[in-house]
Amino acid sequence: MFDKKHLDAIEADRKRWEETTLKDSLRRLPECREKFITISGEPVQRLYTPADIADVDFNRDIGWPGELPFTRGVHPTMYRSRLWTMRMFAGFGTAEETNARFKYLLKHGETGLSVAFDMPTLYGYDTDAPEAAGEFGKCGVAVSSLADMEILFDGIPMGEITTSMTINAPAAVIWAMYLVAAEKQGWEMEQLGGTIQNDILKEYIAQKEFLFPPKPSMRLIVDTIEFGSKHVPKWNTISISGYHIREAGATAAQELAFTLADGMTYVEWAMQRGLDVDEFAPRLSFFFNAHMDFFEEIAKYRAARRIWAKVMRDKFGAKNPRSWWLRFHTQTAGCSLTAQQPENNIVRTALEALSAVLGGTQSLHTNSMDEALALPSEKAVTIALRTQQIIAHESGVVNTVDPLAGSFFVEALTNRMEQEANRYFREIESLGGVLPAIEKGYFQRQIAESAYRYQREIDTKARVVVGVNEYVAEEPLEIPLLEMDREGERRQIARLQRVRAERNNEAVSQKLAALEEAARGTQNLMPFIIDAVREYATLGEICDVFRKVFGEYREPVYF
Repeated sequence: MFDKKHLDAIEADRKRWEETTLKDSLRRLPECREKFITISGEPVQRLYTPADIADVDFNRDIGWPGELPFTRGVHPTMYRSRLWTMRMFAGFGTAEETNARFKYLLKHGETGLSVAFDMPTLYGYDTDAPEAAGEFGKCGVAVSSLADMEILFDGIPMGEITTSMTINAPAAVIWAMYLVAAEKQGWEMEQLGGTIQNDILKEYIAQKEFLFPPKPSMRLIVDTIEFGSKHVPKWNTISISGYHIREAGATAAQELAFTLADGMTYVEWAMQRGLDVDEFAPRLSFFFNAHMDFFEEIAKYRAARRIWAKVMRDKFGAKNPRSWWLRFHTQTAGCSLTAQQPENNIVRTALEALSAVLGGTQSLHTNSMDEALALPSEKAVTIALRTQQIIAHESGVVNTVDPLAGSFFVEALTNRMEQEANRYFREIESLGGVLPAIEKGYFQRQIAESAYRYQREIDTKARVVVGVNEYVAEEPLEIPLLEMDREGERRQIARLQRVRAERNNEAVSQKLAALEEAARGTQNLMPFIIDAVREYATLGEICDVFRKVFGEYREPVYF
């Protein structure tokens, strides 16, 4: 963007400034730290000039919003035409309790739903399974059968609102329940919009909520991609998630690189199935974390769009421009919240949300101030939602597209993010790809080392966390915490038993047998799962079929 003569003049003037103005200043007022680093440990220069982005070509690297390389956003007008979807992650206890929370959020301005499931559901167990003991409803809503899904969306028009569901190993089953529940409300599959996370690779890499070994899990995911592209065209059948990779301790560059590498692996598997990349790629979506280092996060989102567009066009040969889009949901960083002085979390969340918006997110969840202590109370979740609304309607940041473009610092950071991601891609490729790298413990070690560095910085006070290692105050907790209904589990189990007693159990057995036979073959499993769900086969029963055929995954120990 700058000619060499101009850059040489700037560099010469920089040296003059360093020898005069800066030197005098440092003599009188030395800098307070020997080195300045991002939250990921990357060095930050004292200042940035055009020389730091000397290699940037405007059209190649920055360009125009809505056009390759999409650094500035996937839409030409971004939030001037349509704000991001405000989609708060919600779920606790029974379907009735979560249904009430959904309606509360919609009444207060939420524009999309996002379902948090409890741990037994995430692991494919019914609420009354021995493995589920003590975990009912603690981190999300329990969904054991179609009956629960029907209650979860009772009174909510499923064809008029988009729903995101954070579910991975049993994603195909939960999605089938959603599709059938919507069908019973009177909606066609073609009318339904939403997202299932359905990203099993990050489970092996970071979150550890896996059920089956990698290969059959990948088969289930490709089944959902194939089924969705043919029958549920508005649905994002996978949301490739960096959020949990970051929450496990990865740096921003690792989150970016590992997530996109996972995305490439899903594309490769779907194409190996014989699917045309342009038939399914427009419905791929991503999910990123918004951590505390404001500019690093913005650079991460901008680099992500640029890398993905190049990969889809050049590596996979996608021709539909929508296949080049990297659309993403963002959640503010849960791991940045503190139990100490929880009101401070409102400020942390606001900064993180602002970085997501300035980075061009399509959808956003803001965490509640009490989430380091309990599931969000109504007061806390309302403040979190209002945070988004204040950014949207009062801050002025939505008035122009990609307002930080051209910043020497942001463009230099964006370039470095891309370079770091490409370095990780080469390392993953040298190990044989994502699945072999998982089996060799590559991702796990990389994340563990980054998490250790970060924690050491906090422990030694090299990094200040307000209220945790500095500015500590002993004060009583003054915010209300959510109290769970102690009778919820009893009611949930009673409903589950009633479902099993009242359904046509002969039909259920036939559908489960057909599912098992299909699982042993190569057919797409979605129609068989939907048939079983229609007969009210439970989540645990369907997953038991898969456990029987596919086996269960046990992670090796890595050192």
